[in-house]
Amino acid sequence: MARVVVDVMPKPEILDPQGQAALGAAGRLGFTGIKEIRQGKHFEIEVDDTVDDATLEKIAEGFLANPVIEQWTITRVDA
Repeated sequence: MARVVVDVMPKPEILDPQGQAALGAAGRLGFTGIKEIRQGKHFEIEVDDTVDDATLEKIAEGFLANPVIEQWTITRVDA
């Protein structure tokens, strides 16, 4: 059994309205020095040892992310 973490973020060239809203709220709450906030998704998946990296890539690309506007990283974490 293994734990896999998939982090999905908007591509750098894609406008991130949720991140912009969070940045505006941070300023209104008095937080200074924050230049940019980008909001993404974080998935933790428990898989058995038969799930290979190619399958994880297919899961991320075809199910967890929109490859047109998002990029992702896949990390196997020690259980």
